[in-house]
Amino acid sequence: MVVSANRLELLQIADAVAREKSIDREIVLAAMADAIQKAARSRYGTESNIKADINPKTGEMKLQRLLEVVEHAEDYSREIPLLLARDRNPDAQIGDFIADPLPPMDFGRIAAQSAKQVIVQKVREAERDKQFDEYKDRIGEIINGTVKRVEYGNVIVDLGRGEGIIRRDEMIPREAMRPGDRVRAYVYDVRREQRGPQIFLSRTHPQFMVKLFTMEVPEIYDGIIEIRSVARDPGSRAKIAVISNDSSIDPVGACVGMRGSRVQAVVGELQGEKIDIIPWSNDPATFIVNALQPAEVAKVVLDEDAERIEVVVPDEQLSLAIGRRGQNVRLASQLTGWDIDILTEAEESERRQKEFNERTKLFMDALDVDEMVGQVLASEGFAQVEELAYVDASEIASIDGFDEETAEEIQNRAKEYLDKIE
Repeated sequence: MVVSANRLELLQIADAVAREKSIDREIVLAAMADAIQKAARSRYGTESNIKADINPKTGEMKLQRLLEVVEHAEDYSREIPLLLARDRNPDAQIGDFIADPLPPMDFGRIAAQSAKQVIVQKVREAERDKQFDEYKDRIGEIINGTVKRVEYGNVIVDLGRGEGIIRRDEMIPREAMRPGDRVRAYVYDVRREQRGPQIFLSRTHPQFMVKLFTMEVPEIYDGIIEIRSVARDPGSRAKIAVISNDSSIDPVGACVGMRGSRVQAVVGELQGEKIDIIPWSNDPATFIVNALQPAEVAKVVLDEDAERIEVVVPDEQLSLAIGRRGQNVRLASQLTGWDIDILTEAEESERRQKEFNERTKLFMDALDVDEMVGQVLASEGFAQVEELAYVDASEIASIDGFDEETAEEIQNRAKEYLDKIE
């Protein structure tokens, strides 16, 4: 193959490769120029600084050796003395480059093979870059593909312009996939790796469910209804919290659809995963009560500093509130972001009685009062001796059966006790 020959054919090859691989024609021409540079270096010496240019309009090839202008040349394959350089270009300065045209060259078999490898490598790199750029913008979207093969439980999916992988831990449990099956998954990561871009897909990601509801429920797509929180136990059960920005639209009803048609479409895609749709609330207590559905809640006690909540349920509702293997309370905790402790009414009553007895005994011992006075102080909500010592005396005096003198005596005894234990 002679480089100077058949310029039109060169451009036709570049166009064909660019079309086939869906990459820019300029990238293919640049790869060809790189290949010719490499072949020319093997002819003129690897230390030579050779540059090849292909005119994208005419296909004309220029092959040049670039020589650096120096005061005194030592390596004439790379350098040219300043005096000689000024014979060619009177304005030449040290550090400039002088282009030395080279004649068209014939490729030998080895040089042609080497040039082909360079072109293939460059085209493959361009293909991978294009693939990465295309899919990195699709993170957070649902994508459709066909199962290509299953390797060690991981599913390789043909996406048309690339391959994605659903790892075993991103598959819905007990879900069997065979080559040729159509599959829908969520793109959660795209990484540039040595063997090309890796597109990671998931069917267990909480956002997969969000995107499925967005596709099924127009009100979510339009922004009228928002999905504020999602908790999933993939393939088994899930809870989503929804809120409506339009008071005339019921968010739960809109997500369920006529006769459950909308939610059933999502359930079908998720292999029968049961979905609880819960109204979201700004009030943590209300939200947590909703999240524990279908269990009924009798009482809640919030500890906002520790983001912990105690939920009291009727005795017969305990197993329903906890769920099978703790599933209901675990999903409710994930959905709300609060740690949830569940007690039955009997357990809570027993615990309160125990705390009441402990406080009564503390006041009896510390203040040297009888059981009745200790019980009265405990029932009024006092928990520590410090509270009695430093509270306003009128609060103690306002208790039924107490007067100012009694309040003063109790406070004095409380302070004496505190002084003693210090």
